[in-house]
Amino acid sequence: MGDLEIRPAASDDVPAIVAMLADDPLGAQRESPDDLTPYLAALERLSADPNQHLMVAVREGRVVGTLQLTVLPGLSRKGSTRALIEGVRIHSDERGSGLGTWFIEWAIEESRRQGCQLVELTSDATRTDAHRFYERLGFTASHVGFKLAL
Repeated sequence: MGDLEIRPAASDDVPAIVAMLADDPLGAQRESPDDLTPYLAALERLSADPNQHLMVAVREGRVVGTLQLTVLPGLSRKGSTRALIEGVRIHSDERGSGLGTWFIEWAIEESRRQGCQLVELTSDATRTDAHRFYERLGFTASHVGFKLAL
């Protein structure tokens, strides 16, 4: 994927990121591409936190993928640091091209580089294709997650 650049997201990338977040049945219900104000505010918060990495994959000047990598220092596991991968999206034109694999592998390597001993990710229970994808990359469905909407 030599023609691909992975870099931190910038405010100019937000419309493309939000469009990818909204481009599936779940995202269509919870994202609002018509009002970017809350997304731009979130990007400011993320950019100010050294443990948050909102990344984009760019090909020929076009954002074709995004993910958020969060570095979490912790006390458990003998004080290990873990990484959490969330919000993974690949543009519909790029799915099946190997970009998703390459991007997740980049996130794993970046996690190692930052001293993490474990990489975790979340995926909605209905995303069975995504679950198979992550399992092919070596992830195991080892936990049950819970959410509480506030």
